Amino acid sequence: MMDTNNKQRTIGLLSVKPMIIMALLGAMAVVLMLFEVPLWFAPSFYELDFSEVPVLIGAFALGPVAGAVIEMIKILANLVITGTDTVGVGELANFLIGCSFVVPAAIVYYRKKTFKNAVIGMIVGTASMVVLGGFMNAFVLLPAYAYFFNMPVDVLIGMGTKVNPSIKNMSTFIFFAVIPFNLLKGVAVSLITLLVYKRISGVIKSIVGVK
Repeated sequence: MMDTNNKQRTIGLLSVKPMIIMALLGAMAVVLMLFEVPLWFAPSFYELDFSEVPVLIGAFALGPVAGAVIEMIKILANLVITGTDTVGVGELANFLIGCSFVVPAAIVYYRKKTFKNAVIGMIVGTASMVVLGGFMNAFVLLPAYAYFFNMPVDVLIGMGTKVNPSIKNMSTFIFFAVIPFNLLKGVAVSLITLLVYKRISGVIKSIVGVK
């Protein structure tokens, strides 16, 4: 019975109205990516944005699959608009990190759609993003940026040291810049989503005809 329901939801996402909603939420996420807030504890290439808010709203309203689709729309649209410095490696990593937040959160919420489950889902999603974000930055993102910009990784770490003396090597970069960054982002996005979700989700659900 559970598999049938999931199949029906997936098929439903392929209809016109849900696809339009996902495209609109993806477009909103791209716009929000343009408004970045610099952070005092991390180098300038780590800036906080709230582009995951519409992605998480879509994931809660339409399901985890929709969340992944909206995240992909956001990444691909941003790739078209701004291009890439890492031949798509950075964009792929950002897609995976974004999904590591919204997909687990939506899975937990979809089991039972209550406020408590929404909060638990956001906590699980934030923890997942912190872990995967640290791993991806250490082994994919930072090495990729260093490679494509033709500079040692130590140069990037040094940029972190200038703003945060606690950063001395890759491990401290992850613990004192990347982890706090993803933790702050997860908390901020979660709080904003909790404030606006009820109003926006009602509109989405009425349009696509889901409960």
